[in-house]
Amino acid sequence: MRVGADTGGTFTDVVGDDGRIAKVLSTPDDPGSAVRTGVGRLAGDRPAHLAHGTTVATNALLEGRGAVVALVTTEGLRDVIEIGRQDRPALYDPAVVRPAPLVARPHRFEVRGRLAADGAELAPVVPVALPKMPEEVEAVAVCLLHADLSPAQEQAVALHLRGLGHDVTCSHEVSPEMREHERTVTTVINAALRPRCRAYLRGIASVADEVQVMSSAGGLLPLAEAAERPAALLLSGPAGGVRAAAAAAVANGFPDAITFDMGGTSTDVCLVLGGEPAPAAERSVGGHTVRFPSLDIHTIGAGGGSIARLDPGGALVVGPQSAGADPGPACYGRGGTAPTVTDADLVAGRIPPGAAFGGLVLDGAAAARAIADAGVTADGVIAVVDAGMERALRAVSVERGVDPRGLALVAFGGAGPLHACALAEALDMPAVIVPARAGVLSAVGLLTSPRQRDLVRSWPTPGDLDGLDASLAELAREARSLVGTGAASTTSVDCRYQGQSHELTVDSVADFHDAHRQRNGFARPDAPIEVIALRATATLPPALDLTDLPAPSRSTATGPVALAEPDCTIWLPAGWRAEPGQAGALVLRRTQR
Repeated sequence: MRVGADTGGTFTDVVGDDGRIAKVLSTPDDPGSAVRTGVGRLAGDRPAHLAHGTTVATNALLEGRGAVVALVTTEGLRDVIEIGRQDRPALYDPAVVRPAPLVARPHRFEVRGRLAADGAELAPVVPVALPKMPEEVEAVAVCLLHADLSPAQEQAVALHLRGLGHDVTCSHEVSPEMREHERTVTTVINAALRPRCRAYLRGIASVADEVQVMSSAGGLLPLAEAAERPAALLLSGPAGGVRAAAAAAVANGFPDAITFDMGGTSTDVCLVLGGEPAPAAERSVGGHTVRFPSLDIHTIGAGGGSIARLDPGGALVVGPQSAGADPGPACYGRGGTAPTVTDADLVAGRIPPGAAFGGLVLDGAAAARAIADAGVTADGVIAVVDAGMERALRAVSVERGVDPRGLALVAFGGAGPLHACALAEALDMPAVIVPARAGVLSAVGLLTSPRQRDLVRSWPTPGDLDGLDASLAELAREARSLVGTGAASTTSVDCRYQGQSHELTVDSVADFHDAHRQRNGFARPDAPIEVIALRATATLPPALDLTDLPAPSRSTATGPVALAEPDCTIWLPAGWRAEPGQAGALVLRRTQR
């Protein structure tokens, strides 16, 4: 048996290759416990394959529960990690609180040795001159100047430190790209997360004969590799859902879509064009920039468990605080008293009274009390959370030069199908697709995702493109060799106009002008183009396709009606109609536009 298991903030979802599902409450203190319980319910015995999406890396970073890290860097650069960039999140707020540096200053060490901007050695490195690491240090991050072009000096420092028994992460191993601040932060994050993630992943290795882990880029990695590069797992769970949602959109005739995943604690949205989710070279997590290949998923703190309250000025605010899995929304009957979006949906009639899922029977009276005691209304809570999610949808479409009126909205997650029609109507989108098993679609995506490896390399001569094609071909060969026999590969390049400080990832240099015009509203056809980095992605098709899963029977309906399913509830407003689609999906359309 093959199984996909996705650990969320509220529920852990498990899907088997026979189409059966299990939805169990997450166990934040020991996430592996819920995984073992869910897999046990489906497989009984040890399954042959487990594809896993985990929040362990994300939660450890956001909650500051990583290892104590020492940073070794080039002489004169110890404070790059704290100085950061010129841009500020709140330029005119004198009281803004920036995230604390990931490495305390006493734990930052400099080493002599230096490379030139082209990677040539100016001065040799002397690893033995490093002082002894403090007792409390659990891991060491090594990030030397221009190591993305020549790793030899980092390798020498790492060899010395590993010989002393330290757990060492080098920047050329995890983020071999230009920009010292981002490369340093990414290396430190990987070092900080590795002890905890390594222990967690090794702890679930016995759940199945083979365990693979979803990366932020939307592909499965061997467990051993994922344990060594946890910085690649920060969007592990959401990426699986995006993959399955994109496949559902294509199957139903919409290669262009926005995926809309509303779970218990957050909402994740991603643009899909031509059947492929948009990629991103870097992400910001907890205020820290992680420069690692990922899907371009935009996340906001809005989910079914998001708490509604009145702020000091009397305005209604929803989220980002969440009731989580314990105690959860008031209607769960587990001791929660704060009103949440799920409570509002229940009181508003969007969820049938007495609905049950994940072993819970919802308590409508408790939900009504929580909303009344907070001085808010169910309709108000729904309107506020919808407004926030509408802004997120605009951020990945309108703000990137893409007209949402040509896109379908693929709704999933436990709460996504409850709010999708209102959002599609606000953006004048033609259809909402609710895939089969929408409430556990991230787990479905894990089960049906390819094995994948993403590689990136700095291009040392931005204005000189001689040898570019040969280097791309070599990088693609390397990526295919890491995935295995039968892998297919694609390449892309990071480009910018000469004089710009930020770049766009495009399939080829020839595509850059059009991409720049779409994203920024103008192009400069006569301006020189610089290439900053080369990228290659190799994939091995999954053993199971979305259309291979048994499709549940779903019937036509006309709103207003709540359609209760084992893993989610669909709210079909007045003026909307639901019809069966491909791969077990429901396609929702307005009866009048």
